[in-house]
Amino acid sequence: MDRPIYLDFNATTPIDYIVTEAMLPYLETHFGNPSTNYVYGQRTREAVDNAREQVASLIGAKPGEIVFTSGGSESDNHAIIGTALANMQKGKHIITSSIEHPAVVNTCRYLEARLGFRVTYLPVDRDGLISAEQVRRAITKETILITVMHANNEVGTIEPIEEIGVVARDCGIPFHTDAAQSCGKIPVDVGRLKVDLLTMAGHKLYAPKGIGVLYVRNGTNVDPLIHGASQEKGRRAGTENVPYMVGLGMACELAREDLEEYGPRVNGLRDRLHALISEGLGKDAVRLNGHPEMRLPNTLNISILGLVGEDLLQSIPEIAASTGAACH
Repeated sequence: MDRPIYLDFNATTPIDYIVTEAMLPYLETHFGNPSTNYVYGQRTREAVDNAREQVASLIGAKPGEIVFTSGGSESDNHAIIGTALANMQKGKHIITSSIEHPAVVNTCRYLEARLGFRVTYLPVDRDGLISAEQVRRAITKETILITVMHANNEVGTIEPIEEIGVVARDCGIPFHTDAAQSCGKIPVDVGRLKVDLLTMAGHKLYAPKGIGVLYVRNGTNVDPLIHGASQEKGRRAGTENVPYMVGLGMACELAREDLEEYGPRVNGLRDRLHALISEGLGKDAVRLNGHPEMRLPNTLNISILGLVGEDLLQSIPEIAASTGAACH
């Protein structure tokens, strides 16, 4: 089957046609380098500035706090390594969870192996949750960063980021969250969440692959990850990827406009699918993985008694779905 039903939007999304249309002029006509002062550069610089405002509006940030990157993995690396290097004179302890994306877990392992950091990997409960109290108990005088994902990419469980943010603020510890899966699906407000650093990935919300964002709250001490010229206010060197920045900006604008309707609509589709599977196979044969309520509206992860997930999916090529994360 050439075009199976696609059900793996946590792995990646198609590019929205409106996003493509917004990008095209910067692929075909407006090619100037934003760092130049003549008209070609002025046009693309305006486009980058506009995209920055669109991204900031989605997450309740200031435009100057938005740093464009090549994607979620770079943003996670920048947040963790940049914070570690900037604050290692204060201590070498990091707190994270045991269910983070490899871009977080393997970055923490790198710091353990190469720079002698100690990392606490907090376990989750049966629903995939950690608690703010777990984080509080793990804090030491050496703790210089807390990094916990906003929503899990496999089971969809939404972590109590706001409560953890209160703990981090009370203790004066920088707090990072990987929000690649939540941005555009549920409300994300950096002020309400009390985060200092936040990761976004364009291809999770109908923008292209190869573009992302790191939100850096004003006043947060973070070293650059990529060194060179003064792009992104000296925080991320490299000539700007203007078409992809424009694409991500438009995707964020579309997500912001649709957010109020998206949740109830997609949540209803998710629950209908779950109900039909349970009716067809029997409720005792189907187990929901992840929190029953604190969960992304688009994410359904189930186990079926007596069946191996990969074997099941191979037997129904009409459906494109996964048993776990694409990144592993």
